[in-house]
Amino acid sequence: MIERLIDPSYTAHIMTTTRKPQLNPLLKLALDLGPLALFFFVNTRYGIFVATATFMVAVLAALAVSYVMTRQLPIMPVVTAIIVVVFGGLTLILHDATFIKVKPTIIYALFGAILIGGLIFKKPLLGVVFDSMFDLTDEGWRKLTLRWAIFFFVLAILNEIVWRHTSTNVWVDFKVFGVTPLTLIFGALQVPLLRRYAIEPAE
Repeated sequence: MIERLIDPSYTAHIMTTTRKPQLNPLLKLALDLGPLALFFFVNTRYGIFVATATFMVAVLAALAVSYVMTRQLPIMPVVTAIIVVVFGGLTLILHDATFIKVKPTIIYALFGAILIGGLIFKKPLLGVVFDSMFDLTDEGWRKLTLRWAIFFFVLAILNEIVWRHTSTNVWVDFKVFGVTPLTLIFGALQVPLLRRYAIEPAE
C-alpha cells in the first residue's frame, strides 16, 4: 500500500478521481458562451467599443456565478478574464479596437505554450487548464495535451489572419461562428482518444 501511495502515476490517478463540485452542464455552457453571444449581439447594434465593455462585464459576471456555484475559480476562465479586462480596458481607454482583436491570439498562444511546457516537464497540465473530469492514462494525457496545444496555436494563427485582413464585423463573426464551432468539432473528434485511454474506476 505504501508503495502505491508514493507511486506518481497512482497519486495522479487519485487526484483525477477526486471530483470537485461541478456546474450543471447547461449552466456551464451558458457561462462559457453567454459573454461571447452578448459581444456579438451588442456589436451588431452599438459597435465594437460598447460590445467590448459589455463583454468585459459579462466575463466577470460569469466568473462570479461560477465561483458562487462551485466555490472555486478554474484557471482557464480566470486567466481569460484577466486578459479580457486588460486588453478590453486598453481598447476603451485608447479607443483602438486592435487590442481586443489581439486578445484571442494571446490567450490561444498562452494556453498552447502552457500545455507544451507541461509536456516538456512531464506534467499533465491539460486537466488543470480545463478543470477536467477525465481520467486517462499517462499516454492518453500526453496525446490529448499535444493535440490541444497544436489546436490552440492554429487558432492563434487564424485569429491573426482574420483580424489583420478583414473588417471588425467579419472578425466578430469569425469569433462566434468560426472559433466556437471549430472548438466543438475538435473536442468531439477527441472522443475516440478519450475512450481508448480512459482508466476504469476502481471497484
